[in-house]
Amino acid sequence: VRIVESGGDLVQAGGSLRLSCAASGLSVTFSMYSFAWYRQAPGKHRDLVARIQRGGSKNYADSVNGRFTISRDNAKNTVYLQMDSLKPEDTAVYYCSTDWGSINYWGQGTQVTVSS
Repeated sequence: VRIVESGGDLVQAGGSLRLSCAASGLSVTFSMYSFAWYRQAPGKHRDLVARIQRGGSKNYADSVNGRFTISRDNAKNTVYLQMDSLKPEDTAVYYCSTDWGSINYWGQGTQVTVSS
């Protein structure tokens, strides 16, 4: 399984970014997987940002609820994270993750930096 994130950038506070997570090498069809976005700021733990289940249900961290939107395109094997009204505290490396059985798969991360 290969997970590749993209879309990270430097943006001013109040701006928007869309992150993409492309998955390949999956053992079953993409639509069967749940995916999640995590983030890790320097010196901090890696925290859950948003999750989308295989059926499409979503949940968000309180800190991003109402500003971020997770979505998926099963035809493109891709998950997205639309980030609006960005704040400096959103600065972190953002990781995409999925799992199958007891195995977790992670991408290499993409850097998001929000300047004040």
